[in-house]
Amino acid sequence: MPTTRRQAAIHEGRIKKEDPHPVKKRASHKKAKSEDHGKAEPPAKGKKPASKAATAKKRSAEEAEIEEKPHRKRAPSKAKSPSKRVRVSEDEGSEGQQSLYQSGTIERGHIYFFYRPKVEVEDVESIDEVKNLHMLLIPRPPEFLSASEGDDKGSKTDPSKTEEAEMTLLTRGADAVPAAPVTRNTSKQHYRMITIGKKKLPDPEAKGRHEVFWGTVTSIGDDLLGLVEGLGPKTYETKTRGTRHDGAARLLARGGYAIVNTEARVPSKRETHLGYHISHPSPSEMGDVQASLGVYSSSSFVIQVKNPRAPATVPSMRHIKEAEYSEEIMKKVFGAGTKGRESFGLRFASVETPELLEHPNAQLLFIAAREGSQGLETSLGEGRGEALERAEDQEASRRIEDVFKELGLDTDIFLPDALEGKWA
Repeated sequence: MPTTRRQAAIHEGRIKKEDPHPVKKRASHKKAKSEDHGKAEPPAKGKKPASKAATAKKRSAEEAEIEEKPHRKRAPSKAKSPSKRVRVSEDEGSEGQQSLYQSGTIERGHIYFFYRPKVEVEDVESIDEVKNLHMLLIPRPPEFLSASEGDDKGSKTDPSKTEEAEMTLLTRGADAVPAAPVTRNTSKQHYRMITIGKKKLPDPEAKGRHEVFWGTVTSIGDDLLGLVEGLGPKTYETKTRGTRHDGAARLLARGGYAIVNTEARVPSKRETHLGYHISHPSPSEMGDVQASLGVYSSSSFVIQVKNPRAPATVPSMRHIKEAEYSEEIMKKVFGAGTKGRESFGLRFASVETPELLEHPNAQLLFIAAREGSQGLETSLGEGRGEALERAEDQEASRRIEDVFKELGLDTDIFLPDALEGKWA
């Protein structure tokens, strides 16, 4: 993990790492020779100086000899060692293709959980009356970058930083702490909505094998207005049942998250962990709503991305439209034609780069990992879980009205009861 702002800037790729051993330019062979010939050697003691004609004749012969000699080729410079500023794996496949794998914290931000009632249900009283569970991710830059630059331009950061600011020592786990939510009057924020398949998150404390649930990236955008409209109430007509009504989604939890890739010696040991800590509601206000839907104060999952060319493993998902990745991702991430037993490559892969999550219909596998503060720290590692928990505990002092304003939600339409642990 980077320990200074300068190292963090190098890690983000915003500035180039300086070469500690600059190569000095060598004087050309011809210039060196000409300089040597330009110097007159003093005559040896007791010997007569050669005549001007003899000296000129000797010099012409030497110059002719130099021109006839082939120029020596320079020895090729040693290849530079892989740069650590991007922290992208240099592993190569059978076709010599560089991997896209990024280790460490690849993303952090704010996380929100919503549930939507079933059709024609006004007041939800249990999970049986829940239609969908949604996980909303809003990526943000690291808090230490926005604090030094004044984050009032969204998630983009200013690459021009002073040497003194860049070298400021970072606290342990700082790369997992997101910048504060955008509070200015704008809806321009990048977001990603993931719909959880079984209406609840996998339970890390479940006995036996770890629970495995599916999730699908159902919405991606850069304007929260479209998101809010999609979460709002809907009225539509059907041929068989006439007018139907869907109630607005309910916000049941809000917090911070981080996505971290482990550093592994071999690709088969790579894992992607998504961990979160909830700021609202507080642990004492967690109710039956959160418990029923599998949302804890702190928790983490191992997440994998399904290869869209691999056949569906669940019958109900055979007719679902798959994500469309570039050929570069298909080859470098899933190893099409080079990895696995099938021509399409691996069936599943870790989230080697956030780009894998930026495609509608991307299918994700959520594997329950660990619950609680200690579990969060174990999953994220290097102090990230502890740093994320401290940051979100400070956020817990914010009013519920302010939380709704972060997303532009109207409390008259989006009921706040669930954020207090009550079904609504």
